[in-house]
Amino acid sequence: MGPTLRIDGVIVLKTGGMSDTTLRVGLVGYGLAGSAFHAPLISSTPGLRLAAIVTADPGRRASAAEAYPDARLVERAEQLWAAPDELDAVVIASPNRTHVPLARAALEAGLPVVVDKPLTRTAAEGAELAALAAERGLLLTVYQNRRWDGDFLTARKLAGNGDLGRVLRFESRYERWRPVPKGGWRESGDPDEVGGLLYDLGSHLVDQALQLLGPATEVYAEVLTRRAGLTVDDDVFVALRHEGEARSHLWMSALAAAPGPRLRVLGDRGAYVKYGLDVQEDALRAGRRPTEPGWGEEDPAQYGVLTDYDGGQRTVPTEPGAYQDFYAGLAAALRDGGPAPVDPAGPIAALRVLEAARESAERGEIVRLSI
Repeated sequence: MGPTLRIDGVIVLKTGGMSDTTLRVGLVGYGLAGSAFHAPLISSTPGLRLAAIVTADPGRRASAAEAYPDARLVERAEQLWAAPDELDAVVIASPNRTHVPLARAALEAGLPVVVDKPLTRTAAEGAELAALAAERGLLLTVYQNRRWDGDFLTARKLAGNGDLGRVLRFESRYERWRPVPKGGWRESGDPDEVGGLLYDLGSHLVDQALQLLGPATEVYAEVLTRRAGLTVDDDVFVALRHEGEARSHLWMSALAAAPGPRLRVLGDRGAYVKYGLDVQEDALRAGRRPTEPGWGEEDPAQYGVLTDYDGGQRTVPTEPGAYQDFYAGLAAALRDGGPAPVDPAGPIAALRVLEAARESAERGEIVRLSI
């Protein structure tokens, strides 16, 4: 049995049977999430080894074999559960509809689990998975990588060191110009697919808002379908009132030919405005790795601007993005008993907000949440 893991100083978790040296990680799914956001980070994190990849698609199998020749390739996740002692953790990076059954099966096989966002379709399902993990004494964490976006790290730093004073409003956007739908399960109207922008990009934006400003007490949302031929949401606005009266305004759209600021954070002593998306996604898609010099660093021309109490302005260097810190945290949690890189309680709270947003849009009114 491996070392224990304490979450919030209360629950002690066992991490499963681990190897004495490098931790062996199995990856379920090798689409965009698996190939760009997980495999490169797992394979470049000291102390982790990408030991197995699950994909039934012949083209993806060939691509995975070329990129990771030392990884075992299998067609079905059940092949991993049949030999759990050969792994130390499993990452679920498959379509959203499969998150619950695959994570449950992994936990029942005795394996610590990372689940890509959104953790589940509902907060109740997320709570059930967390309860199962606690019952089995296993780590469960969620890949909320946008907590390590350079722009968000910068906003948190400015808020934390007092440059903004008391934060009154957090405005955050993921807006793109994609007038022609790309197809695929993310743009399917089947509720079981958990598609649409509210759960895709909204899982990030809501999580960031709760991390910065704390629990939400009220939710108002407009969840719309704009592009012809779709039945899934592609233009969304969510407004949150947080405990303590701060507000968040969150936008996500596939029809923004002129995107607004990525972040605008307003406080009673200053404001931070930042345009442009974090650079890490494009770098990963292009085949770059966090081990390369300059990883996560942004072109100074894209730095945000801080306006202070007296109206003066200065450019603020963007903190380097650090998606690799998630997997470094996972390695530390599994080996040394450190905290999980993302406590599932946070993503479950975000799911409650997303469910309330859907309800608000359907009813056309504010939905109040208990804390």
